[in-house]
Amino acid sequence: MTGTASEVKFNEFYTEVKEIEKRDSVLTPKQQIERLLRPGSTYRNLNPFDVLQVEPDTSLEEMKKKYRRLSILVHPDKNQDDPDRAQQAFEAVNKAWKTLENEETRKKCLDTIEEAVGRTDLMLAEKRKKAKKEGRDGIPEDDPAKYKHAIYVLTMKLFADMERKRRELAGRDQEERKRKREAEIEEEENAKEQKEWQKNFEESRQNRVESWQSFQANMKSKEKKSSKKVKLFRPPKNKPESR
Repeated sequence: MTGTASEVKFNEFYTEVKEIEKRDSVLTPKQQIERLLRPGSTYRNLNPFDVLQVEPDTSLEEMKKKYRRLSILVHPDKNQDDPDRAQQAFEAVNKAWKTLENEETRKKCLDTIEEAVGRTDLMLAEKRKKAKKEGRDGIPEDDPAKYKHAIYVLTMKLFADMERKRRELAGRDQEERKRKREAEIEEEENAKEQKEWQKNFEESRQNRVESWQSFQANMKSKEKKSSKKVKLFRPPKNKPESR
């Protein structure tokens, strides 16, 4: 008897998880969550290659496969005993993949790695010169593991600097947009006040005109009434003198 579509999907998901755990036993859900949320992860996880545990020269297809494996391992549905931390780890994995699948942002990350390698080599070259002058044979970073660690440390710093600059630009952009919006609001308020003032002025002007016209009409009416009441003065007639 065939199960429901949701049951089939769950069985496929469960089988894939078991295959992943069997193929790569060190990448258990708990270990991955701990790795992605370890102290300093805020800066460490800025490097998408580090999040997905892939080398910079790994093909995009292989990166995608690693992303799918990690996203399944740390998915909150699989880690119901610790869903909040699993969600944080899951978001870190998703963010890393989105960064790498985009050609422009992936190139920026590769350029950052390349810069870290170049600057590390220059720094170590100076360090070797100093060691030679002091009569020392070689430097600790001649060990491949320590050399790789030196690159890792500088890479993390460069990614942190890049993130800091991004936040500063975003902050300035936000402030600029806020300033523009405040100016727009002020302009809108001024226009509204001007319109209201004009409206009140027009209304008051009409009232003034009507009041003046009414005043003039009243004055004319009073003048007419006054002219009717006024009697012309006529001097008395002179009587002839009687002698």
